[in-house]
Amino acid sequence: MEMPLGSVIQGSLSQGLEVRLHPDISVEDMRVGKFLVVKGARSDFFCMLTDVSLGTSSQRIVANPPSPEDTFLQAVLAGSGTYGTINLTPMLMLTREVTKSVGAYVVGAENPNAKSNGGIASFQLQSSADAEMELMPVKTIPSHFSQVYDATERDFRAVFGWEDDPTRCNFAIGQPLDMDVPVCLDLHRFVERSNGVFGKSGTGKSFLTRLLLSGIIRRQAAVNLIFDMHSEYGWEAVREGKHFSTVKGLRQLFPGQVQIYTLDPQSTKRRGVRDSQELYLSYDQIEVQDIMLVRNELGLSEAALDNANILHAEFGNSWIIQLLNMTNEEIQMFCEEKKGHKGSIMALQRKLMRLENLKYLRTTCPHNYVNQILQCLDAGQHVVIEFGSQSDMLSYMLVTNMITRRIHKAYVNKSELFLQTKNPIDRPQQLVITIEEAHRFLDSAIVQSTIFGTIAREMRKYFVTLLVVDQRPSGIDNEVMSQIGTRITALLNDDKDIDAIFTGVSGGMSLRSVLSKLDSKQQALILGHAVPMPVVVRTRPYDETFYREIGDTCWEEMPDDEVFAAAEAAKADIGF
Repeated sequence: MEMPLGSVIQGSLSQGLEVRLHPDISVEDMRVGKFLVVKGARSDFFCMLTDVSLGTSSQRIVANPPSPEDTFLQAVLAGSGTYGTINLTPMLMLTREVTKSVGAYVVGAENPNAKSNGGIASFQLQSSADAEMELMPVKTIPSHFSQVYDATERDFRAVFGWEDDPTRCNFAIGQPLDMDVPVCLDLHRFVERSNGVFGKSGTGKSFLTRLLLSGIIRRQAAVNLIFDMHSEYGWEAVREGKHFSTVKGLRQLFPGQVQIYTLDPQSTKRRGVRDSQELYLSYDQIEVQDIMLVRNELGLSEAALDNANILHAEFGNSWIIQLLNMTNEEIQMFCEEKKGHKGSIMALQRKLMRLENLKYLRTTCPHNYVNQILQCLDAGQHVVIEFGSQSDMLSYMLVTNMITRRIHKAYVNKSELFLQTKNPIDRPQQLVITIEEAHRFLDSAIVQSTIFGTIAREMRKYFVTLLVVDQRPSGIDNEVMSQIGTRITALLNDDKDIDAIFTGVSGGMSLRSVLSKLDSKQQALILGHAVPMPVVVRTRPYDETFYREIGDTCWEEMPDDEVFAAAEAAKADIGF
């Protein structure tokens, strides 16, 4: 039989509930982020523990506390003179009268008419008797002296579902802090909006991102385009820890479904990556918008960018090639004819000469690699773009913007065709674009002029969303942060970063203490569109057990002819 932990003594809908613990319950067992259930007179309230405190019934006890040796007096005072209190934030409620009429409940399909409410969504439940009910956002609070209980496995399944539910696209991202029951994301809800993985350096953001991408691939929720700045996602990468070991990349876990493109073939070969494909871009694919994004890396002024627009208007796509080949006399003549500024154009020419050192840039490319990537995505293949030694911010921002802009344009055309024909065959596959160092692309000063700001604001309009990975969420524009559907956040210490996580989240400030008290490894706060309520989890380990659970076929166990056959079959699917 369940034993109550305490009684509700006061509270409000806006400030949460204050609970006095029963005498036999130790305050040391109450951890911030714990999941509790308050059984009111008519409804059950699913709550998160946000604070723990100590109280006394008399100031005389504070002024004259018992000595450490006087255990008898301490025991006499415990529960009456001294007690523990906890603060709870109600997240969801379920009317118990409905529960009694339909029996035990389990998670069913998402309610299509439900709307997100400050990171708290309304989900349908399906009873064993096929009667439907809903977990609803909290509109009231329980009465005085309502009893508080530990959440059970049944409660977690009711709220978060289970991974093998055939009616939903669930993926277990972790477990509660004090229980061994899965906490699931609804991947269909996850991919239909832009999402974020945040945390300070060393908290495991890359491992969290690998988990999410693996889940999306396994459950076929979307296709992925991953800009892999540090070569961590496509092939094996070093596991953090005292002893050296590696973890598998997505290509090794899903050999027939993931393609790797590289901007640095030599680096990729040295790492032992099998069957990767080279990627080159040309000067005529670079637009002024791309240069504007990397203006700080190139040291360009506003005047230089204004003159870049004049050059583009005159020479079109070949404006950079024309500029790099111009002599001082030709620049002088051009300025006289087109009202340009000679000093600014000469400075622009000097700064753009840095592009000649980039291995992947060519004067012309006979093969359109961006179209090749699009063919992969159309065929349901997931694409990882590795940067190798070309992983400086200039290359990462330039290439990511150039490719994403063209991919987005193609998806806009596909979406418009689908809206015209209404033919399911014309419906584009949902695309998730993963970018690291996201604040560089989504800073308030430049977000209006980058393709990433456009995608974040459009949400799911054109079937393209972002998965942003960043350690400085405060550097991301507030409007963009308010559009982030699901936020998976590891430990953050900076107050500005913590405030940024709760931008656009109703009642988010009550979760500040939860976020700041996370462990530095393998713990995260999840809130938003893909979960019914905010929850703190121990993240799922990305290890051999996980590989087996997702049905991994180890490369080392596959004969060479099977490896070759898998690669050739994937190429055939996309028309190579």
